[in-house]
Amino acid sequence: MPRSYARIGQAPEAPASEFSRAKLNTEFSGSRREVHFGSWWDQLVVRLVFATACVAAGYHFHPFGLGRPAAAVVGLLFAISVFLFEIRLQRASLRRLIGAAVGSILGIVGAYLMGLVMSRTTIPEDSRSFLDIGVLLVMTYIGLVLGARKGDMLNLQALGGLFGNERGNRRQPKILDTSVIIDGRVADICEAYFLEGVLVVPQFVLRELQLVADSPDSLKRQRGRRGLEVLQRMQKMPHLEVEVAEDDFPQIAEVDMKLIELAKRYDAKIVTNDYNLNKVATLQGLDVLNVNQLANALKPVVLPGEAMRVFILREGKEYNQGVAYLDDGTMVVVDGGRRAINKTVDIIVTSVHQTTAGKMIFGRYDDRELSRNHVTQPVEAPARAAEAPAGPERLPRAVVPDPSQS
Repeated sequence: MPRSYARIGQAPEAPASEFSRAKLNTEFSGSRREVHFGSWWDQLVVRLVFATACVAAGYHFHPFGLGRPAAAVVGLLFAISVFLFEIRLQRASLRRLIGAAVGSILGIVGAYLMGLVMSRTTIPEDSRSFLDIGVLLVMTYIGLVLGARKGDMLNLQALGGLFGNERGNRRQPKILDTSVIIDGRVADICEAYFLEGVLVVPQFVLRELQLVADSPDSLKRQRGRRGLEVLQRMQKMPHLEVEVAEDDFPQIAEVDMKLIELAKRYDAKIVTNDYNLNKVATLQGLDVLNVNQLANALKPVVLPGEAMRVFILREGKEYNQGVAYLDDGTMVVVDGGRRAINKTVDIIVTSVHQTTAGKMIFGRYDDRELSRNHVTQPVEAPARAAEAPAGPERLPRAVVPDPSQS
């Protein structure tokens, strides 16, 4: 069930009633989720039936010469061990399950072959039976452990499509990083239905977000509170299931490495805008959804020679340059745009440069726009002269020769 994030990052200057209302709204929206088969109550009923059957079987058959009460207790302990093993298997990925199964089968086959070899020896019967059982347990255990560890190296797509649709048939969870939650753009992406299904927020990420929200620095505190508001906003979206993962890795100190291990455990994707986490997770074979890469992919593509209209905002560093910005924040350097500051003009793109900080567009002030301005200015002057009040027409003055100069 989703949890309320309103209380986690509560800042001291905010009124308590605001966070209480947010918490109630979040819990109310979480309580309206549909209860489907396979929920917690269904699993509880199935486990109770299985435990009752184990206790009844132990009480009825009382194996190993035990009394009926002791045999019933043994049946209950057996059921509890099965439940613990089931919970551990639910956390394993499909690759690890296949690797563990194949490793166990190979271990059993190897133990059987070694038992055939030992049956032709002169070892006493009692000792040979002990060795057979010991070899079987050791080989099965080694095959199970090594197969589970090496299972992540399996390529399920190469098995002829047998498991190729396994990821497509189920909703693959997506794990959110602290940076992408504070950034806030992931909520807009989810609102546009580009992300759906199960979004997992690890408990250690919430703890880190709480530390940011409780920081004495006002800027960090504001960023932490914005992250909490983003989570509350995403919880209210009907096509999302925001869940909190209680899994933690105490032996790992870095949050990024904890995210990678959690993604391996749940076979999930990582949603982040951290460049280093993106590279490390990709090298380990995990799928990463980078918000910055999505933003760069959605930027408009311009080619040299194309015309575009921009608003010259300020003066550039070089002589006679102007600087403009597109809606996505891309900087446009306009040669000859100093005279058009605080104006919307047409420019011609001369080059496009891709840098580590993003894309930069260089252009020049459109010559056609300049020529159009020069043409329209002489035309407007006669129009203003024609608007002057008309007076009596003055006759040309006659030129009379001066007699003194003759």
